[in-house]
Formats: sequence, C-alpha cells, structure tokens
Amino acid sequence: MALDLFKRVETRKGLFAVEKITLIYNLLTSILILFLFQEMDHPVQMLADRAVIAGMTFLLMYLYRLVPCKFSAFIRIVIQMSLLSYWYPDTFELNRIFPNLDHVFASVEQWIFGGQPAVWFCLRFPQMWVSEPFNMGYFFYYPMILLVVVWYFLYRFDLFEKVSFVIVTAFFIYYLIYIFVPVAGPQFYFPAIGGDNVAQGIFPAIGDYFNHNQELLPGPGYEHGFFYNLVESSQQVGERPTAAFPSSHVGMSTILMIMAWRSSRRLFACLLPFYLLLCGATVYIQAHYLIDAIVGFFSAIVLYVVATWMFKRWFAQPMFK
Repeated sequence: MALDLFKRVETRKGLFAVEKITLIYNLLTSILILFLFQEMDHPVQMLADRAVIAGMTFLLMYLYRLVPCKFSAFIRIVIQMSLLSYWYPDTFELNRIFPNLDHVFASVEQWIFGGQPAVWFCLRFPQMWVSEPFNMGYFFYYPMILLVVVWYFLYRFDLFEKVSFVIVTAFFIYYLIYIFVPVAGPQFYFPAIGGDNVAQGIFPAIGDYFNHNQELLPGPGYEHGFFYNLVESSQQVGERPTAAFPSSHVGMSTILMIMAWRSSRRLFACLLPFYLLLCGATVYIQAHYLIDAIVGFFSAIVLYVVATWMFKRWFAQPMFK
C-alpha cells in the first residue's frame, strides 16, 4: 500500500474537479458579497478569505506537480473538503441580513403534526439510554464522511475523485439554499420567542433578530452523558442560527449511505445504525424541525443524481494518465 501511495505517477495538469467546484462556489458567493456589501458586517474580510482560499488552491496544484502521487492527490482533495468547516458558518454571514423564516416552518410543522415533534421527542425520552445513542449518532456525522472518503480512496480509487466531488457539490448546493432560505431551527428559534409561545402554538416572525442575537438552547437529554457533552461542546463552538432547512445532516448522511451501498455492503451495514441514530438525533436535540429531516432525506436522492450528472457531464477526467 505504501509503495502505491507514494509512487510517482504521470498526472494531468490543472485543477481537480473538487477544486473547480470550490472555486465556482467561491466566485458565486464573492459576487453575492459585492451585491450586499453595504449591509454586511465584515465583507472585506470575507472577500480576503476567499482570495486566500483561491490562492491556496492554485498553490497546492503547483506543489502537487512537484510530487504527483496518490497521497499528494488525497491531500489536495481532503484540504478542499476540510474547508467545508469554513463555508458552513459562512452561510450565516450571508443570510443573517435576510428576514428569518422559522415562523413559517414552525407553523407548517404545527399544522401537519398538531404540535412540535422536536419538543415531544425529547420530553418523552429524556433517559440516558435514549439520549446517549442519539447524541453518539449525531456526533458520528463527520467521522462518517471521513470513513466513506477513506474507504473509496483505499479500495475504489478509480471512483475517489467522483465521490469527493459529489460530496462537496451536494454540500455547496445545500449551502446556497441556506443563504436564501434563512431557517435557524428550534434550538435557536424557540428561545427567541419563548416557551409559552411554543406551547400555545404561536410562532411570531422575528425579522433580522439573529443578526444581533445567537442564543443557543441547551440540548435536551441526559446532561451528564459523554456524547451529550461532546455534541453540546461542538454546538456551542461551531453552530450558528442557520442551515436548518433542509437538514444537511440527514441529506449528506443519506448520500454517504448510497455511496457505501454502491461500494461495500459490509461498510453499509456498519454505518447503518449510526445513520439511523443521526437522522433521529436531528429532531431529538432540536437542531431541526421534523419537516427539515424529511425534506433532507428526499433532497439527498435528488442531489446525488444531480451532482453525479454534473461530474460526468462537465468534470470527469482521469486523475492520472
């Protein structure tokens, strides 16, 4: 394996598919920042960040040509995927200036289910034996991405670039939705309107409230649990009042399960329990309305097909000659 990883290969020049789609997203959001420049908090810094990311992308392309091998190709792609942790909170900086839409989604939830499943679920099952598995599933989201990507790199390298492209492209499509459909989810919206309003089924519009307030509701469940505290810590550090509809946790994990199924039934079986817990956890910890999770599931199928078609139509080139 080591010889294969570091063996010098003949490679094509230019950008990988993942880098191209990242630069396209970079450009689109840069144009949006320029349009909204006067209304944003720190547009100059955001544009500077984008310039740095673009410059780093071209620098990595040049350095790769000095030592072209599977491992250096892996590093190039993984760096672009790791930048998703930058692009995610960045959606909040763009959508915070638009009127919040949580009142619409909470009202639809109330109309469909006669209440708020995100409230019912955690109140009905506060026990440790329920809370800990769900929080474990939710925390497993990023390890699931890593496992699928590494699996394809090690065992299906011929599909590695395609898989990476589909994952990143699907994320970017979700991020574009989050920019223009600003929904924060119950964990942010319910504290903003108060528990009494939630109990009475009253969901007022709050306008640009989250432009100045980002109070996060403490997660429900068993507060002394190991996984509860892992999720709570990560939420407090990295979560923003954005990206609730549709649920990318459900959507992206569904895409990962499709990829796992197509590559290895054993990998699929190993991931399945974590996937089911993750999907349930999105509502249990009040990160999402139930409709977010439902639409997240069905949107995943659409995005998988669309991103795969995009790769085959415009981006498919052999990584190595």
